[in-house]
Amino acid sequence: MAIQTGDKLPEAKFRVMTAEGPQVKTTDDIFKGKKVALFAVPGAYTGTCHKMHLPSIFLNAYAMKDKGVDTIAIVSVNDAFVMNAWKRDTDQRDEAIFLADGNADFAKAIGMELDASGNGLGIRSKRYSMLVEDGVVKKLNLEAMPGKVEVSGGDTLLGQL
Repeated sequence: MAIQTGDKLPEAKFRVMTAEGPQVKTTDDIFKGKKVALFAVPGAYTGTCHKMHLPSIFLNAYAMKDKGVDTIAIVSVNDAFVMNAWKRDTDQRDEAIFLADGNADFAKAIGMELDASGNGLGIRSKRYSMLVEDGVVKKLNLEAMPGKVEVSGGDTLLGQL
C-alpha cells in the first residue's frame, strides 16, 4: 500500500556521498524535526528527470526555503556515486541533498516502486514530491505517468507551502 498524507515515513537508509566516501543517512537523520521538500525521480540523468524535474526544483529552491523548508532532498534508485555526479552537474548552489536509494528499499517501503524493466531500467521509484514535517507526510503529489512533470515539480510544492 502506498504512503498517504498523514502517514509517518518508515525507517529507511539512504547513502549520500561525503568527502570520506559514501555514508549512510537514516530517515531520522534527514527528516526528524525538520520540514523537508522531498522529490523522487525514476533515474538520475534520464531525460525528464534531468531536463524538467530538477530545473523546476532549483528554480524554486530559494522560495521554498523562504517559506520554511529546512531541506530539499532528491531521491532516486541510483547509487551514491551517480547521485553525487548528478548533484555536481545540476546543483550549482548546493541547495539540495541527493539521496541514493540504490536497492529501492525506501521506494518499496512506501509503496512507490516502479517496474521499469520493460525499458531496461529495472525497479525504480515513481515520480512524486512530498512535503514532510518531522517525518510525517503533509503533502503528496504523485505523477500519473513517470515521463511527465505535471504535479510533482518544485512550482507545485512551492504553491502548497
